[in-house]
Amino acid sequence: MHPLSVPELLKVWERGLAALPFERALTILSLASPESSRASLARINIGRRDADLLQLREWAFGSELAILAECPSCRQTLESVMPVAALRIPMDSSRNSAGELESSIALREYVVHYRPPNTEDIAGCIGLQPNASRRKLLAGCVTDARCGGNPVVAEDLPDDIAGKVVDQIAALDPQADTHLDLTCPECHVHWKEVFDIVSFFWAEIDAWARRTLREVHVLARAYGWRESDILALSPARREIYLAMAQA
Repeated sequence: MHPLSVPELLKVWERGLAALPFERALTILSLASPESSRASLARINIGRRDADLLQLREWAFGSELAILAECPSCRQTLESVMPVAALRIPMDSSRNSAGELESSIALREYVVHYRPPNTEDIAGCIGLQPNASRRKLLAGCVTDARCGGNPVVAEDLPDDIAGKVVDQIAALDPQADTHLDLTCPECHVHWKEVFDIVSFFWAEIDAWARRTLREVHVLARAYGWRESDILALSPARREIYLAMAQA
C-alpha cells in the first residue's frame, strides 16, 4: 500500500461521486494497493480495512483530524482536533486476514464458529430493511453452527445465542466499531460518537478535490497551463501563483 498521489486522489473523487460508501472505500484501497484485486480487498475484515483507510488519510491530509459533533443534550456544535493515532486500535499482526480472525463460542448445546464482517458482506445487505440486513450480515459471518452436533443455519439460532454471537463478533474486530469520547464544553455532558473513517475521509477528499479544481481553473485561465502541469506544482508554489493570478 502506498500514499495516494494528487492524480490518484482526484481519480478517487471522480469515481466516488456517484458511488455508495463501501464502493468509495474499495476505490481508495484499490488505487493505493494495485497489487491486490478489488475482490480480495472486499474480503478484508472491516477493522483492517478501516485501519488501512486511517493510514491513507494520515498520509494524504496529516496526523490530526478536525472533528465536528453536535451535543446530544444542548445541541451545541463541538469542534475538536484529534490525532489519528488516538483512533488506532493495536492489532495482532499475525491475525490480519478475515480467515485468521475466526473464532467460536459454545453456549448450552450450541457451538457457533464466526468471523468479522467484510465489505463484501456489507455490499450484500444494500437495499434490505434493517432487520433483514442484520440477519443477512449475521448469516454471512457465521461459518458453522451446530446444536447438539447437528448443523443449524444462522437464521434459526435462538435470539439470545444470536445476540451473544453478535457481541463476540464486535469484540473480535474492535477497529470496525470506533467511537469518540466527547464532552460538551457548554453543558459538560459526556457521550460517545460513532466515527466512520469512510465517510470522514470521503468528505475531506470531496472538499479538497473541489478546491483543487477551482485552483486549476484559475491558473489555467491565467497562464494557459495544462491541468497536469498545475497539479505537479508544490502546494507552496501553487499558492504563490494563485495569489499573483488573483491580484
